[in-house]
Order: sequence, then structure tokens, then C-alpha cells
Amino acid sequence: MSVVAELLRTETDDSISFGNYELSSKSKLEDFEFKGDIYKVKTFGEITKLEKNGMFLYESVPGTAVTGLKAGEDGVTFTVEGKEDAQITLGLEDDTEYNVTIDGESAGAMKTNMSGKISLSVELDAGKAVEVSIKKD
Repeated sequence: MSVVAELLRTETDDSISFGNYELSSKSKLEDFEFKGDIYKVKTFGEITKLEKNGMFLYESVPGTAVTGLKAGEDGVTFTVEGKEDAQITLGLEDDTEYNVTIDGESAGAMKTNMSGKISLSVELDAGKAVEVSIKKD
């Protein structure tokens, strides 16, 4: 896996990929339409942020590259890569419990706060992609 040079793209499996942690200055792409929704991405070495229809969906500090992001009513799955460990925050359903799996290992159950956000840390090594799955309990 590598960075998403075009900042945001659709994949043949009905998922999206986004983010370029190799950029030294902020870059953004707005008004990207996918399945009737409008996406906006901001990305560079320090942060990657994705919005869907003006609502928060994903943020990582430092920046990351995400491939195969699929979000549905039962949760979200994606693969993430970065230069170093990242703190990832996702916008999901308010006050809901999810089972979190990182690189095939259970990270346990986590509950979103009143604004629907959940945060997790992901250990990343340059050039190695990590799979993340967050599913409703």
C-alpha cells in the first residue's frame, strides 16, 4: 500500500481510499461525490481528516493513508498506513458500543461518546498496512 496521490479515490470494491502523509504542506480535495454523498479530505504529514456530507468521519494525527474504507450501519472497516503510530478518531453513532479489531487482534469493546466519536491508537511502521475493523456489538 502507499499514499493516495490523488488525495481521494473510489475503489472497484465500492470503498474509498484517501490521505497522503508524505505531503509537507496541507492539501485538500472538496466536493468529491461517491454513492450520492459528498466527501472532503484534508491531508499532509501532520493530520488526515475526512468529512462526509459536512460531518466528521475520520481524523488521524499524524497523517495517514487509508485504503478500502467501508462505512455502514454496522460499523466501519479500513486499512491504514503511516510513518509512525497514529491516534485515529472516527465519527460513528452516538452512545453506541463497538468491537474494535486492529491487525487481527481484538482491542476490546469501546463506546462512542454523546457526539458519536471513538478514538483509538494504531501502531504503524513505515510501509506496513494495518487492518482496522469497528463493528457494532
